[in-house]
Amino acid sequence: MKFTHLNSSSLLLLTLILAMGLAQQEGRSQTETLVRVSAFPNAKTLPVYLGLSKGVFEQHGLKINLSLTESSNEQRADLGSGRLDVVHSAVDNALAMIEVAKKEAVIVSGGDSGMNDFVVQADIKGFADMKGKTLVVDASNTAYALQAKKILLQFGLKDGLDYTVKPVGAVVYRYQAMVKSHDNSASILNLPFNVVAQEHGLKSLGRMVDIFGAYQAVGTFVMRDWAVSHRSLLETYLQAYIESLRMVRDPKNKAECIRLLKDKLELSDWAAQKTYEQLLDPNFGFTPDAEFNKIGFENMLKLRAEIERKDTDSVKRPEAYFDLSYYDEALKKARAP
Repeated sequence: MKFTHLNSSSLLLLTLILAMGLAQQEGRSQTETLVRVSAFPNAKTLPVYLGLSKGVFEQHGLKINLSLTESSNEQRADLGSGRLDVVHSAVDNALAMIEVAKKEAVIVSGGDSGMNDFVVQADIKGFADMKGKTLVVDASNTAYALQAKKILLQFGLKDGLDYTVKPVGAVVYRYQAMVKSHDNSASILNLPFNVVAQEHGLKSLGRMVDIFGAYQAVGTFVMRDWAVSHRSLLETYLQAYIESLRMVRDPKNKAECIRLLKDKLELSDWAAQKTYEQLLDPNFGFTPDAEFNKIGFENMLKLRAEIERKDTDSVKRPEAYFDLSYYDEALKKARAP
């Protein structure tokens, strides 16, 4: 660009305009607040992917540092040590932090009922066939491992006696373990891996939500002291997340959602389409607006008490584990897509 024909007044005006633009840009970058977020490398992270793609978080002055965890043990350790701010994971992990690790985590929103299938090798005809077999889990003492143990117990099979529990980490690793070795007989797989499993000859013995009924699975949790000292930031993050989730559920964003599922999770066209359809099922997929299911949470607490809680564990009221005041404020401000 040449300015040879501009007089001194014009040059001065142009300089001022450029300086104001740079100042505004600097101001925006300085007011952006970093939020360190952790989620699993599965379809449940779609609202964050879409929110980043559409600039939703940026519009709220947030800079998201998203890390995809390899296991819930790693995720809990990073949150408890202050390396993370916000976690999207099965809320049973928050309970494990509170009851076992004695870390004051707090659940601040819901998310979904699990999106889980009990997936097995083709030769497993029913749950009773798991006798002498290997159950692949994330971590042996939380979330979906407890659901699997409960189901198998109903068929007279006890953990460690009648079958082997093999912790391997996040759902992608559980899926890979089953595809690579027939010796890994079963696992609870969620979207998209319950869908992709069908492309490798694996099958489902049932959806967890159909077997257990209402269940609060994935939600958002943080450290309680961080929430108290960052109330406005947490409410803003939850608002941006709710708006991103609404965009996922908006049919006009279907094509982009399927593209993101294909790109982020390396899915076939068929698997991405089927995954998206299941994500929109309010009973199986995302809970609208990430609402916290209190009845489902009580059911989860009962399951944990039955399968995992020891006599020495302290027992708290359900309300001691969650604080929905941040979510309630975020929901009031959340905009339609």
